[in-house]
Amino acid sequence: MRQSQLFTKTRKEAPADEVSKNAQLLIRAGFIHKEMAGVYTLLPMGLRVIKNIEEIIRKEMNAIGGQEMFLTVLQDKEIWEKTNRWSSDKVDIWFKTNLKSGGELGLGPTHEEPIARMMTNHISSYKNLPIYAYQFQTKFRNEVRAKSGIIRGREFSMKDLYSFDLDQTGLDAFYEKVALAYKRVFNTVGIGHQTYRTFASGGPFSKYSHEFQTVCEAGEDRIYLDEKSGIAVNKEVLNDEVLKDLKLAKKDLIEKKTIEVGNIFKLGTKFSEPLGLFYTDESGVSKPVIMGSYGIGPGRVMGTIVELLSDDKGLVWPKTTAPFQVHLVRLGENQAVVSFADNLYSDLEKRGVEVLYDDRDLRPGEKFADSDLIGIPVRFVVSDKTVAENKIEVKHRTLSESELMSIKDALKIL
Repeated sequence: MRQSQLFTKTRKEAPADEVSKNAQLLIRAGFIHKEMAGVYTLLPMGLRVIKNIEEIIRKEMNAIGGQEMFLTVLQDKEIWEKTNRWSSDKVDIWFKTNLKSGGELGLGPTHEEPIARMMTNHISSYKNLPIYAYQFQTKFRNEVRAKSGIIRGREFSMKDLYSFDLDQTGLDAFYEKVALAYKRVFNTVGIGHQTYRTFASGGPFSKYSHEFQTVCEAGEDRIYLDEKSGIAVNKEVLNDEVLKDLKLAKKDLIEKKTIEVGNIFKLGTKFSEPLGLFYTDESGVSKPVIMGSYGIGPGRVMGTIVELLSDDKGLVWPKTTAPFQVHLVRLGENQAVVSFADNLYSDLEKRGVEVLYDDRDLRPGEKFADSDLIGIPVRFVVSDKTVAENKIEVKHRTLSESELMSIKDALKIL
């Protein structure tokens, strides 16, 4: 992408009504556009980051046997009534709408009900199980508070995986596979060092569920962490019984502010029984399918990366999630510099390198400030000085110093 053709522009100031660092920086750098509180448009560079995060998640879900699909946003009132979750007294974040022909629909906040009903068409025998199905889907939640940028939105993308097993043993085994896959995801996107598998309420489904909580001052959640063992507990569930269960001492726990970036639940038969999702075992006995549910919000992960890794100059993207691998910055408009930079840009493209080429006629200071704000991991600079030596200036976003290198050596970095 040539930066002169990129329709988004950087800004010196974020909207006055944005209080979260992630929204301020992402808006200033031209990654997102705010439509209204809790609702953001992904601009080209923002979409590239989200797609990178999704691909990291997709790889891990496929590796543990996940099959990708795409469920509908519009929700049938009837199936939610069967599980007693249609009433706003039970689920207080519904967006609902009326059909012109009569009747009420919901905009899906999650998808346990529709996928359980759908699976009644595909599961009848023990031979059909297990099944692990997932999607990347837009969710709608009527949040009262939406002041955390893309970390807590009213419209957002989620990867939700649903497991269908014969019995509790199968669910327990797959549950641990997902937990390990999630850890790999968070390590790959660059926040694993601050992300903890955290004991949380299992609600009506099980004694415990687990959240993946990233330690961050911008977080809305609170966990208690035993740094020696790495065991973390959500503040909402910490009591003497939990301490005894987990063999923890209250004096060893440190309270931390965190962002929840993922969660995993053992659902049991909560949804399969009311929606008629049964299978026949080897003895011909009908049994309810055992379910699990596993979520990660790519947008929330993106916002957490910004909150955790950005600095006073702007965004700092890990190479795995960055919108481009390299930011090629051209300084000057004389023919030798333009020709050198254009040829380098073409060569990078031919090699399959994703490159943002700053070919704009601006002062060096403006270009460098924009480059720091956008946060691409590696910067290649072409100038009169570098062309004279047949080299390029290479700077890593997280380092203060740069160095002159041959193109051959610079390419090795990528």
